[in-house]
Amino acid sequence: MVTIPITAELLRGALDLEPTAHGLLPHRLPARARAQNTDGQLAMAESQPSGVRLVFRTAATEIELDVLRTKLAWEGTPPRPDGVYDLLVNGRLAAQVSASGGNLLTLDMATGAAELIPGPVGTVHITGLSPEPKDLEIWLPHRERTELVALRANAPVQPSVSSRRTWLHHGSSISHGSDAASPSTTWPGVAAAHGRVELINLGFSGSALLDPFVARTIRDTPAELISLKLGINLVNHDLMRLRAFGPAVHGFLDTIREGHPDTPLLVVSPILCPIHEHTPGPCLPELISGELKFRATGEPGPGKLTLTTVREELARITTERAAQDPNLHYLDGRELYGEADLAELPLPDDLHPDAATHQRIGDRFGTLAFASAWAAHHP
Repeated sequence: MVTIPITAELLRGALDLEPTAHGLLPHRLPARARAQNTDGQLAMAESQPSGVRLVFRTAATEIELDVLRTKLAWEGTPPRPDGVYDLLVNGRLAAQVSASGGNLLTLDMATGAAELIPGPVGTVHITGLSPEPKDLEIWLPHRERTELVALRANAPVQPSVSSRRTWLHHGSSISHGSDAASPSTTWPGVAAAHGRVELINLGFSGSALLDPFVARTIRDTPAELISLKLGINLVNHDLMRLRAFGPAVHGFLDTIREGHPDTPLLVVSPILCPIHEHTPGPCLPELISGELKFRATGEPGPGKLTLTTVREELARITTERAAQDPNLHYLDGRELYGEADLAELPLPDDLHPDAATHQRIGDRFGTLAFASAWAAHHP
């Protein structure tokens, strides 16, 4: 086994690599954006490598990846399963493995207190690969902070070259991956496979809040397709009123257009979520018989945001702007998950879709969006 230097050329989906005491930590926001953030939720979410993968070409039959993971747990709830590393060989899922060791971060929902129990570096073992040259992708766990410590293989490794377009997507915990089964089966991962594109997933759990530093990050990141799934976090945080929401959306789009004046840009409104269709936030977690559920606690009032008002405003803004911006498009999120889907595949915690629903949303996005004018070829 030969140690392979881990470089940016071997990583896709990360916008920065931070040296740590153990190795390299992939980030989904660049250092300048992170320096402007003061929110612990976003700091945690952007350091969880949803959509980040090691990609290379090799004839190796055995791969080892040393990692230091940080697994998240909620006080009083059943432990989450270990994060999964998806191995794709020539674009097809070939194996799923987990790492040993790692840190455990336990959060108390009631008090916000956090306890970190340090753990050792672990190793992901991949064996039994065929000896011919092949393209490998190792998708990192979408909800585990993952420091990359060392990569070893029993044959030389070369960066893979892709001719596919890059799709940059921004959204909330649902886009981050919430309760998807594995990193390549989050709905953006499924949709990216449909569209045969390279994914940059800027889905941040609890943190799609129209932050200007996120808009500047999108502005400055090369991409051939951009989509924004907006609204649910603004409602469940009860962050702003309708008066501020419209101008904030305009400002977010204006900033992106500074760097991507003609790039196809798709605005996606929230999927169906009954607790917030007509009820504002805040949205609060609660334990019911040991299961985590979410409930909307706000009172309707003038200017308060609900999913209904958010969809109406996003449709209005995109329709008006599209008169001068033919590359701006809109998709109602209920076309991805609506009333019929809710009846068949209810949201287990009343807020987040499960693994089967991620697959369905990704399939729908692949059909509705990648077959639409938004994804048509643009020089």
